[in-house]
Amino acid sequence: MPESVVIVETPRDAFQGLPRQIPTEEKVRYVRAVLDAGFRHVDCGSFVHPKIVPQMADTRAVVEAVRGRKDVEYIALVANEQGVDRAIECGGLDTLGFPFSFSNEFQMRNTNKTVAETWPVVERMIARTEDADLSFLAYVSMAFGNPYGEPWEKERLIDFLKALRRSGVRHVALSDTTAAASPEQVKHLFQRAKAELPEIEFSAHFHGRPGDWHQNILAALEAGCRRFDGASGGMGGCPFAQDKLVANVPTEGLVELLEDHGYDTGIDADKMSACAKLAQEFQAKYS
Repeated sequence: MPESVVIVETPRDAFQGLPRQIPTEEKVRYVRAVLDAGFRHVDCGSFVHPKIVPQMADTRAVVEAVRGRKDVEYIALVANEQGVDRAIECGGLDTLGFPFSFSNEFQMRNTNKTVAETWPVVERMIARTEDADLSFLAYVSMAFGNPYGEPWEKERLIDFLKALRRSGVRHVALSDTTAAASPEQVKHLFQRAKAELPEIEFSAHFHGRPGDWHQNILAALEAGCRRFDGASGGMGGCPFAQDKLVANVPTEGLVELLEDHGYDTGIDADKMSACAKLAQEFQAKYS
């Protein structure tokens, strides 16, 4: 029987960089199509200030429209404690993700706080999510390098991950925010992290350009990673990382790659194709 691999569909990451506002009912239609295709882990939106990310201003309405399935992990991003409070008040969520960058420059761009200033915030957010019986996911952005000239050091990153563990984090998404990673780097980092931090579940949140993301996925897979993020059609990317967005890994390609290597994704290929087509329509209409 094939081994199962978890694929997380990330409409939030797909939509957030599009400049034209997507109507709420269109976002809901997209998420419902994703659920119908077989996805059981969906990043629905983010509870951030609407002036910062206007595209995510209707996240509560989207969550309220799609929540309720017991077999689905509903995920939303938060950037501070106020976001945690809004997400808890909304209800219907299972996991709150927080972008905690290995790059001090990117942390300032993303949350207006330094890495040092962020540590106590993370500990308070974890306490709040636990009190609300929610899971906490740390997206370690710029985990493989950054465009700001800040040095990347593997030992310092391992220390960063160990500090997350001491703070109570039990799920980390290692994020290649600007497609800086090499397959060798990915393989060695996942192997080292999993060996030294067995209490933490590590997943992969990669970005990439068409044709250059496959090898990093396979490297993470070889190193034992069994959870991957993607976005139908490769839509989106982080609007705060650099001037030009680097696309998400296309989920339809991710599904095909993993299944070609003998893994079970649980995704309906035909319905996945329809999601990719819908994503491309959104990209054309709202860019």
